[in-house]
Amino acid sequence: MQDLDLFHAMQNDQDVMRYVGGKTYTLEENKKDLENILKFYENPKNDFWVWAITARETSVFMGTIALVKNEKEEYEIGYRLLKEFWRQGFGKEVTNGLIKYAFEVKKIKEIVAYVDKNNVTSVRILDSTFNFIKEFYNEQDNCIDRYYKLSN
Repeated sequence: MQDLDLFHAMQNDQDVMRYVGGKTYTLEENKKDLENILKFYENPKNDFWVWAITARETSVFMGTIALVKNEKEEYEIGYRLLKEFWRQGFGKEVTNGLIKYAFEVKKIKEIVAYVDKNNVTSVRILDSTFNFIKEFYNEQDNCIDRYYKLSN
């Protein structure tokens, strides 16, 4: 919970949230969300993991990265960074680290990623690390998503 202020800054930033539904959240909503995320850690066998991304030297909160079993029973990755950490290579670094963790530690056979095709930076990261499968209309977010898979 010590990261709540920076978590809120990230979740309440329209630029950060533009490609993940577009909605920003209040401090109270973000507090409840963070509390719910932390509750998952009480069950080590859960399929919903969200970690804080922190700077090695300072432990400053930079964003979040997730490995979750989605409604299609796929293991999906995702990440968000505070704007001040954009375009510095952190997205690719944490994506590569999570891929390694998913395959080597969690022994997951296949992971997927979904991204709004207009999120050019994330598309670039996923194009360089995953296998592109298809584009499709995402009715819930009213956008064209790109769908990626990567097998171990």
